[in-house]
Amino acid sequence: MIRGSKIFRPADVPESNASGYPPEFRESQRKRFNRRLGDHGGLRNFGVNQVRVAPGGQSSARHAHSAQDEFVYILDGELVLVTDAGREAVGPGVCIAFPAGTGDGHHFLNLTDRDATFLVVGDRAAGDEVTYPDIDLHLGTDRDGKRGFLRKNGEPYPPAPRD
Repeated sequence: MIRGSKIFRPADVPESNASGYPPEFRESQRKRFNRRLGDHGGLRNFGVNQVRVAPGGQSSARHAHSAQDEFVYILDGELVLVTDAGREAVGPGVCIAFPAGTGDGHHFLNLTDRDATFLVVGDRAAGDEVTYPDIDLHLGTDRDGKRGFLRKNGEPYPPAPRD
């Protein structure tokens, strides 16, 4: 083993369906489960998550990053990718790149009767803002310089524990 490296299996990492979204947007995420592989491995410059979406679930609210690139690799199952261009079925072996700053909101839906799994890799770009075109939500910095979830008019949502 290379000094400082960490070898593990994804199954060694706890799976969670916790959400940091304000409470009114959390229920739509309850069929999405993450394993934070990069965090488990001690990575600091980018994140790697294994995401499992159960039947009838979605990966997240549709969103776009201002500064963070995202890369997705579908491992298993069938999903529907939803972007500003519409819907497209994607399955195992498909890669999808979401360059930062395009404003193209995206997420995945599982419309099948079996789980679907993918890897998502994203950098941890400073100052990243996240827009959610379909709901009254924005992740960014409020007028007082605090980072968190805001309404589109800039009003912050009350702080809530991740669950």
